[in-house]
Amino acid sequence: MKGILGILAGIALLATAAQGMAAVDHSEFVKGPFKSGTEVTKVCLECHEQQAADFMKTTHWTWAGTPNMVKGMEKSTKKYGKSNMINSFCTSIQGGKDGVVHESCGKCHAGYGWTRTDFDFTDKGKVDCLICHAQKGNYTRATVGCDIDKKSIDKKAMDLNVAAQSVGLPTRKNCGACHFFGGGGDAVKNAGLDSTLEKTKKSQDVHMGSKESGGQDMSCQSCHVTKNHKIGGASSMMAHYDTRVNCEQCHSGAKAPHQKAKNGALINRHLATVACQTCHIPFFAKGQATKMAWKWSDVGKNITAEEQFDKETYAKHKGTFVWGMNVKPVYAWNSGMVERYMVGDKVKDPTKPVVMMRPVGDIKDQKSKIYPYKLYKGDQPMDAKFKNLIIFQQYKSLWVDYDWDKACRLGAEGTGLPYSGKYQFVNTVAYIAAQHEVAPKEEALQCGECHMGGNRLDWKALGYKGDPMQKGGRFAKASKKVAKK
Repeated sequence: MKGILGILAGIALLATAAQGMAAVDHSEFVKGPFKSGTEVTKVCLECHEQQAADFMKTTHWTWAGTPNMVKGMEKSTKKYGKSNMINSFCTSIQGGKDGVVHESCGKCHAGYGWTRTDFDFTDKGKVDCLICHAQKGNYTRATVGCDIDKKSIDKKAMDLNVAAQSVGLPTRKNCGACHFFGGGGDAVKNAGLDSTLEKTKKSQDVHMGSKESGGQDMSCQSCHVTKNHKIGGASSMMAHYDTRVNCEQCHSGAKAPHQKAKNGALINRHLATVACQTCHIPFFAKGQATKMAWKWSDVGKNITAEEQFDKETYAKHKGTFVWGMNVKPVYAWNSGMVERYMVGDKVKDPTKPVVMMRPVGDIKDQKSKIYPYKLYKGDQPMDAKFKNLIIFQQYKSLWVDYDWDKACRLGAEGTGLPYSGKYQFVNTVAYIAAQHEVAPKEEALQCGECHMGGNRLDWKALGYKGDPMQKGGRFAKASKKVAKK
């Protein structure tokens, strides 16, 4: 049977190549009925065992990689990622005995059965092919206990047979099933990345906007180039990347920017200092509001709060939220690396916000450029004695009984970190890169928004004496030396 399917698949793939990579109709050689996702995977493996093996080498499968993006940890061979790091959203998947929180967070893992820490990462049969490739059949892997359950699921019954026969190249909907809903709900975590981008207009994003609206209707992998299932991209929230994504992949050479612009030469002088995103993403969260702050310390309180942008601002099991829409970014230097709080790190000064992640760079580093960010604020518990952020058990603990001491104690059972029995809340801050919702060129920043009285950029905070148009830029001295020679 495997040989026959292999021949059929080979013929189909040859036909696909001849048709410019059109989708292969799998209905001829994928037959049900299927009662579970693992049954579908078993059939997929008859032709695609190598693809499964490739996928299992990626961070989408392992949720960890060498910290090649974290300053000071570049040479480490230990692997870090969603599996063993902490953030300021739902914080961590490690809380609870045997990692019981995996039961909830693992629903966004592209595999079946990662409900505890002892998951078998070598078992190809546990790869979830459908979450990335199913185009029909209402296939979903909704995250338990999160807002995604309420808003994103089509109420029609899921049909595994239809899903299996509909497989094709991933669409924005496939990628968005997890990435639009990071942090526990639609538009929560990322800056300008939410379900409204599944079908949108050029005015929201020139790359993803529909052709009818003048956009390019591009898939995610048009920019996030994929090879052997390794997907390009370097998230400011993670520690590892395989390959980076940058605007120059398309906008260079014959397609270099600003060639037809009236002041193109002047604008191009900015490219040594200013990232493309800074001018071309003047606002984010244009489709719907994104979470800008999360106060965990309000869990369990009886608070009556009004909505913001049709979003709840308080949930008893999660705390208080602040939302923002059409948000103007904050700006910071970025050389390509990040500073990051890692599990177990000591908090040096609890009176100051703990930096969960921020870009590395400054005005003196010629490799650094100014990039836009979502400045996300919050608070979370710290061990009052040991001075490290606590990984607490939210799922099946705090979200049910609102008992912080219990949640901290149970969380320690999953991490191995000591818990003194005393906790206090500390403020946190995170810089989340704004990379999506590229505006039409007509809406890019104009000179006067940053210079000659414009207040878009805080020049002194960036290390300048003032507006570089008036006070001189960071390369002013170097330029004078070149001129003298």
